[in-house]
Amino acid sequence: MEEKRKIKLLAIQMESIIGDLDLNIDTVKNLLRANLDKYGCVDFVFLPEVWTAGWDCSVFPKCAEDINNAKSVGMLRQVAKEYGVNIVGGSIVEAKDGKLFNTCPVINREGELVGMYNKNHLFTYYGDTEGNYITPGDKPVIVNIEGVKLGLSICYDIRFPEIYRAYRKAGADILVNMAAWPKSRKIHWDSLTTARAVENQSYFVALTQTGLLSNGEENLGHSMIIDYEGKVMDEIEEIEGAIYAEADLEKMYEFRNKCTVLNDIKNSYEVVIK
Repeated sequence: MEEKRKIKLLAIQMESIIGDLDLNIDTVKNLLRANLDKYGCVDFVFLPEVWTAGWDCSVFPKCAEDINNAKSVGMLRQVAKEYGVNIVGGSIVEAKDGKLFNTCPVINREGELVGMYNKNHLFTYYGDTEGNYITPGDKPVIVNIEGVKLGLSICYDIRFPEIYRAYRKAGADILVNMAAWPKSRKIHWDSLTTARAVENQSYFVALTQTGLLSNGEENLGHSMIIDYEGKVMDEIEEIEGAIYAEADLEKMYEFRNKCTVLNDIKNSYEVVIK
């Protein structure tokens, strides 16, 4: 891929059926194929958080997979190779060494698993119990595919700006947050995703699920692709479907070079209390 060319981004918003691994895999396979047929040549396609299981932490053990022979990852590898597209695979519940992880698999155009990110921050508030089931990751991950650097994050990570500033300093071109975000906190989602794009002068793929949850809560279903100035390039509301945008990396770097905010970061922000 030529440096700083326009990058074609496609993100799939879907409704997971709680605890039904096979049905969710079929749903995503059909959505991927339908939208890749529709949009043609795409560079990167993105999926939401725990799409294989749905957001109900109690079903995570039931839906956990060994990533090396996972049915979900096998399907993604097949589609990636069939369509010649890089897939940032949302997240699955990964079983490894007797532990569970909320893991994002990244697959290249040849269908090869080229990177993984384990969710660093686990949400265990408002009745959610992710921390009771999932082991947190211990580091941020940038995946460099064809010269495009993607900074990966999952859902609750969005509340920690430190991770995104670390990505920006490490040269990330596109920031990604794959989520299963509740409708009750829509203001938080819209505000935080836009802020992460603006403060880091980066394209931001903000992808969440839609549909009902088992406790009567609803997923937000407001996925967006946001540019480096905070403008929404494409968005979708409460339906299954896709959003599409072209990220012009050359224009983004021109903007960064004109407004060099990172040069103004101080070495220390020690607070003085008087």
